[in-house]
Amino acid sequence: MIALQIADIKTFMKQFLLSGTFDHFLLLEGNVTTFAAFHIDGTLHPSYFNTQEQELLENRSLSFWGEVRPFCLELIKGKRTPLSFRFTLQLSHSNTEKFLAQTHSSIPSDQVRALLMNLRYDGHTLLCTTGTSLSVFTMDKELDHAWDDMVQKFFRRQEIPFQAV
Repeated sequence: MIALQIADIKTFMKQFLLSGTFDHFLLLEGNVTTFAAFHIDGTLHPSYFNTQEQELLENRSLSFWGEVRPFCLELIKGKRTPLSFRFTLQLSHSNTEKFLAQTHSSIPSDQVRALLMNLRYDGHTLLCTTGTSLSVFTMDKELDHAWDDMVQKFFRRQEIPFQAV
């Protein structure tokens, strides 16, 4: 787990809210505080969807950030910045499997619950904290380090300036 301070919040927010940069991540949850506090639970409710739509979900239990992003944009956009926000994004199952294969991880994909990015803005500073969740205990931190490196590479590719805290 590492903490990265986003150096240019405006650039980050453009990518986060106005482009598809983060759309392939799943949204676990989010909180936005403006004139009121808003909580977003990324959990999908299959009974909301018709049979054809349910098939397209492919047994997914969380919303993609791209599906929720327009609603969050409405909450955040305006002349005033939010007082705070917090979003927890998770790498999708298919991307987790690709990541494990690329890094030659010894941990099987069924033991990886989540690879996470926690984004927290406190009104002044925007931090990204990485995290991993496994269904087994291991002393091996290889997966943690690989995920930390991958998030940093992702930010560099997207030209999101940051510094380790």
